[in-house]
Amino acid sequence: MPGRNEIGESGQRPRASRVSSAVLRLILIAAGCMSCGAEQPRPDSGKKTDYAAKIDKLRPLHQPIGKPRPGDWRDRFNEKGQTFRQYLACSPVTPRGKRNIIYIQPLGAFTKSQRQIVRICAEFMALFYNVQVKIRDDIPLSAVPARARRVHPAWGMKQILSGYVLDNVLKPRLPADAAAYIAFTGSDLWPGEGWNFVFGEASIRDRVGVWSIYRNGDPDKSAADHTVCLRRTLKTAVHETGHMFSILHCTKYECCMCGSNHREESDRRPLWFCPECVAKVWWATGADPVKRYADLAEFCAGHKLTEEGRFYTKSGAALGRN
Repeated sequence: MPGRNEIGESGQRPRASRVSSAVLRLILIAAGCMSCGAEQPRPDSGKKTDYAAKIDKLRPLHQPIGKPRPGDWRDRFNEKGQTFRQYLACSPVTPRGKRNIIYIQPLGAFTKSQRQIVRICAEFMALFYNVQVKIRDDIPLSAVPARARRVHPAWGMKQILSGYVLDNVLKPRLPADAAAYIAFTGSDLWPGEGWNFVFGEASIRDRVGVWSIYRNGDPDKSAADHTVCLRRTLKTAVHETGHMFSILHCTKYECCMCGSNHREESDRRPLWFCPECVAKVWWATGADPVKRYADLAEFCAGHKLTEEGRFYTKSGAALGRN
């Protein structure tokens, strides 16, 4: 995939040496924190000091990242991480200025419950990133031609080529005011030769991304399965959108921005950002930290995300203390 500027989150892969080099290339491209030309907030010493104090208040609520298990992301890939100050230094892409809306693009068919998951996810992203989120009219799966599809050679499921979606479906339709234009699909994704699948893929430069809910479970099976599918979809959405706003993988805390190499590892990650990563969100979006936590806690209470709701409530309380 030469010349591309994307980030992908993958599951198990058949050709480790070949794919590892590709994934590392993507990480290195992301580490450059390329600006897509959006208006950027200027670092202010007073706000940086205030955020530093808030980061310190939140640290006791977060667990340091554990030792990677065999096959985990950090077991395969060595990343240095990114502090809040390092994030500021790289002139990050932000959803400010003229490009300040996240657009959600449904692609292909969805069940009633899957479509509900997409709608709820859009609500969560609006609160998480303090931006307006709009859902666009559906694009049929026929927009992806046969040359950009396959049947997995071992597993047998139908897949669509994620890069084709980015370059040929989304980029030509990119709204001028889009901070990010993201396709949600019920189809499985794969990014090219040597890969089994990806959960999602995004381009920082082009402001487009595609996430699949195919591997997130069947939300129609039961209420519990609906919650599992929702939680997994929310994790993918905020993680990949974080990449689109120049946030790199977290290597310090158990955090939603940690890299995940397979489903079990992704399920271990929380649906919140660590102190260093959440400060990047505050800075990038201009969110009020306490109000943001209160809004997220209320959202979680309404969608049976009990653990997450308690955590957001504790975090808001920690920031409210003198």
